[in-house]
Amino acid sequence: MSTTRPNIVLLVGEDVGLHLGCYGDTYARTPNLDRLASQGTRYTNAISTAPVCAPARSSIVTGMYPWSVGTHHMRSTRLNPPRLFTHELRDAGYHVNWFTKTDFNLNPPADFADDTSNWLDDLRHGTLPDKPFLLFRNFGTTHESTMWHQAYGRDGGARAGRLARQDELKPEHVHDPAQAPVPAYLPDHPRVRENIAWYYDALSMDDQAIGEVLDALDQSPYADNTIVIYMTDHGRGLPREKRWCYDAGIHLPLIVRWPGRLQPGTVSDELVNWVDIAPTLLTVTGTPVPDHYQGQPFLGATDQPPRAFAFAGRDRMDEAYDHVRVARDKRWHYIRNTFPQLPYAQCNVYMERVAATQVLREQRAAGELTGPAALWMSETKPPEELYDAQHDPQMIHNLADDPAHAETLARLRAALDAHLAEVGDLGAMPERELIAQGVVKDRMDEFAARIEPLPAPYRIGPERTVLEMHEAQRYQP
Repeated sequence: MSTTRPNIVLLVGEDVGLHLGCYGDTYARTPNLDRLASQGTRYTNAISTAPVCAPARSSIVTGMYPWSVGTHHMRSTRLNPPRLFTHELRDAGYHVNWFTKTDFNLNPPADFADDTSNWLDDLRHGTLPDKPFLLFRNFGTTHESTMWHQAYGRDGGARAGRLARQDELKPEHVHDPAQAPVPAYLPDHPRVRENIAWYYDALSMDDQAIGEVLDALDQSPYADNTIVIYMTDHGRGLPREKRWCYDAGIHLPLIVRWPGRLQPGTVSDELVNWVDIAPTLLTVTGTPVPDHYQGQPFLGATDQPPRAFAFAGRDRMDEAYDHVRVARDKRWHYIRNTFPQLPYAQCNVYMERVAATQVLREQRAAGELTGPAALWMSETKPPEELYDAQHDPQMIHNLADDPAHAETLARLRAALDAHLAEVGDLGAMPERELIAQGVVKDRMDEFAARIEPLPAPYRIGPERTVLEMHEAQRYQP
């Protein structure tokens, strides 16, 4: 069943950072992903376009930056969206099965895929349609909602489902909270350690499920002509990781196995942005890349030079408004905070259900927070941040005001300006105007209904977080 055009198996994890054994994490238990890395190429500079799922995934499927295409606000709906890369593959004769998760901030049309059912048995038994294929699967046990406390009603269902799988873990894959690595920007507290250990347990569960896919492929007649890609959407569901544009929120795993084309066990430091995924998948399959794509292929027949910068951004996160943009090269990480008067830790209902967030708020109210954790819980944030990602991956030493790094700051600032001038930034436009222009659906009342104001001792920033741009401009702490 071999064909001259390669098949593709695209595996995407949810809320997962660089916490795999193959990336040097000694607390992790990820033997199947480590095996995949040993059989292909592990990328060390893969950067998401957003630190939250739907905007990031919109880049993956459209080949365009979220702030360019109108998918930048979390929980928005782009009207009349562009074609997805799967349409190009289908037109080129590929069978597309997109099993699970179509969270793109747009509603994919019915013809974006041939099938959306579980393809695992067909893969294992060699009974897929007799044409080249792309198979997609999302792995969601690591989603932050599976680690919420069970008291959260319907949301406890996800946690209950995850608990039902806890017994599937091998004893050596259960993580001891006492040994959990706590980053400097979180309090070293038993509930935080438990939060982190639960995340690693969930990652081991997903690793087992990924192992089933890899085993099925290896048993099938397709193995020698199939590219396997593992990637994630954004960082794990902890404060200052998911939803924030630091290394932990957007610097992610990317592993590619391509038999006969990529040497096993290799490592690439090439910069890859999630907007590059769509043009790469088209290029490796010999499918023409649409002219409007804003990413560039990092595999296959391409004459484009490696990218010098990756870009990312944060806009409204459900009911919490903000506007943040990032330029990143292999070493330096520049953040522009358009609204420095808004705090990092605005109330966000999803985030408030995470134990680590609750500990942060409790300790701040008690005057017990110190160091980077206290800084992140401040009333305001700096207008610019600059970090040495190689020597300070936790990004706790802001160098933006250091004269020794003024040239680096200017260089990344200029790179971001040039990028936004080239692709545009719809995040600089009021959301009401995007609604009036028919770019996005009006969902503002929906977000207002999400507000659950925190008790006064825990509150930072505006009580009513669904701010519109003019309100954010006027807000003073």
